[in-house]
Amino acid sequence: MASPRVVNVDEIKSKLLHPATTSHFVVSIPKPPGGDSPGGFDRYLASNGIPNFIGNKEKLELLCCEAILPGSQLATHSITGDYHGSTHKHAYRRQFDDRIDLSFYVDADNYLPIRFFETWIKYIVGEQLSPANNNVKQDNYFYRMNYPNSYIANSGLEVTKFEKSTVGNSKGKKAAKLQYLFVDAFPIAINSMSVSYDTASLLKCSVAFSYVRYYINPVGSSESSDSASDSGTRSSNGAVDGPFTNPNFGQFGVDKTGIESPATFLPGQFGTNSNIPSFTTFVPGQSRFTGSGGPAELAQINRDIG
Repeated sequence: MASPRVVNVDEIKSKLLHPATTSHFVVSIPKPPGGDSPGGFDRYLASNGIPNFIGNKEKLELLCCEAILPGSQLATHSITGDYHGSTHKHAYRRQFDDRIDLSFYVDADNYLPIRFFETWIKYIVGEQLSPANNNVKQDNYFYRMNYPNSYIANSGLEVTKFEKSTVGNSKGKKAAKLQYLFVDAFPIAINSMSVSYDTASLLKCSVAFSYVRYYINPVGSSESSDSASDSGTRSSNGAVDGPFTNPNFGQFGVDKTGIESPATFLPGQFGTNSNIPSFTTFVPGQSRFTGSGGPAELAQINRDIG
């Protein structure tokens, strides 16, 4: 229970005088798969004025001047009538924002952000200046959308929030940062950009990305979404580990490190051990099965999950 207490000035300073600021972040921009193969994105990018994406990737990321830290919400069912005078809500699904907006300063050398994202969207719709029988300049021009797996970046879009003390911390404290990683991202919109003869200002290109979901790297982790996995707690696409991705889960989908309540299985649920005559119970935290099955069958199951 919160209650008033005497707090000295040093304690207040240590807890309140180091707030996070909005001006320290870095964005990682992915590209679609395919590489330099015929019909691949790298070759398409080169034909649209960006011959070397690797050499321009860092520049593109440094030009990002505004980003959004994404949010999510829980969808709930309302339960009324179970209790007098009260309504209860139970969550059944997590819903993510449907887009993330990024803004880039536009360089005067090659208009890199505009060229890159225009090319990505053109690649999605298969837009071409040749051959002559399907030229975008022709009146009867048509386009054929590419398959999603050819233009969606499964990983690589990241927004990392950090502070000035994150790099070169003189006090030896562990660097603090917050890393958001987005799954299955691709650009869906490039906002219009106004130019005029009024007082000159910096030209910005704003791009909206669609994504399936995001996740945050664990505290202290510095792994990128291009890495294999995050300390064994998630698969490479950000999915939470389950019976088919986590080695701690046994052959029958049972967490061998311990479960909160006994798991009861029906006879014949263990494949070859189909002659168990009655219910079999998994003892929490002991990796053992007990029950009225025959000793040979129970021993075989315990060997299978061991």
